[in-house]
Amino acid sequence: MNEELKGKGSETFLTRGCCRAPRVYNPKDRIYQHQCCKLDVTNWLDEFNNPVNSNKLHTAEVRFKNDHKDFFSYTDDLELKEGEIVAVEAAAGHDIGIVTLTGEIVEMQMKRKNYHAKPEEMRKIYRHAKLSDVEKWVSSIEQEELALRKTRELIYDLKLEMKLNDVQFQGDKTKAIFYYTAEDRVDFRELIKRMAEEFRIRIEMRQIGMRQESAKLGGIGSCGRELCCSSWMSEFQSVSTTVARVQQLSPNPQKLAGLCGKLKCCLNYEFDSYADAIKEFPDERTILKTRKGDAIHQKSDVFKGLMWYSYTNDRANLMAIPIDKVKEIATLNSKNQFPEKLEDFAFMKEAHVSEVSSSILEGDLNRFDNPKKNKKNRS
Repeated sequence: MNEELKGKGSETFLTRGCCRAPRVYNPKDRIYQHQCCKLDVTNWLDEFNNPVNSNKLHTAEVRFKNDHKDFFSYTDDLELKEGEIVAVEAAAGHDIGIVTLTGEIVEMQMKRKNYHAKPEEMRKIYRHAKLSDVEKWVSSIEQEELALRKTRELIYDLKLEMKLNDVQFQGDKTKAIFYYTAEDRVDFRELIKRMAEEFRIRIEMRQIGMRQESAKLGGIGSCGRELCCSSWMSEFQSVSTTVARVQQLSPNPQKLAGLCGKLKCCLNYEFDSYADAIKEFPDERTILKTRKGDAIHQKSDVFKGLMWYSYTNDRANLMAIPIDKVKEIATLNSKNQFPEKLEDFAFMKEAHVSEVSSSILEGDLNRFDNPKKNKKNRS
């Protein structure tokens, strides 16, 4: 088995969480290594054994291709370790996967992912994968790239408005799942007919969203790091344009959009801190009146506690006013008292080099809120 599988599909196993092709089992040899796959996990309870746990069924987390993971149960007859290749129950037939977590930490992982099925209701792990299972698994993996390319050619010939992202063959080589993205409903009955004739296998078409596509395919973000969705995020949270506005970010869609074309998930990370800090700020619509002229708000530095103002007749020159001074001036204005000039309260000054039409940028940013409506307007 060592020589037969060495080099044969060794690169394809990188997407399956192995750093090398599988070989004869050795208790001291770990096939699974960290940073080999997406959604890598560390079992920090590896050395912990709970003597109170007397359940006949145990649970384990098993990964397949890319971001595809699931939880399975197994009996005391099996002694599983992380990195071992196992045969698991599928909807029809069986599949081959790699054990990523065992022990007490699996229950915590299930709770984190809101997976509430009981062990007796979960699909089963049958056994350790046999040599014949692994050979069939390797041959099915090698067909995925060819199936992906041929299916894209069929989609092009049929002129279907869809994008095929990934293909995953089941371990027993009886079924293949094709992941695609599309803006509208797609009639792919003719496509499935041709695919069945071409591959002689059961076909399942599964539509995913743009964010799921990025998580499945992976990539490098503008920060220079691997995408959060393909490395550690287990669920998506909605991101609105309000999040960008609260953080005083420039409403530039090219900077705020991720590889998926949607607003970046990382915009949510610091939103709560900004929302708490901005509660101390006065209303941005407040006009500061002085004897020199009226001043309007331009931007804010949330964590420094500064609000930038400029005169209505001189918007190129900005002045940073601490929020306590802004409140003081607003209080004086409410009593019909007007300071001499705003410069007396300024913390620093800034010259506006170039003015960008905020209305245009806001219009571009609004396309994230209702993309279907904007699509109709463009048509």
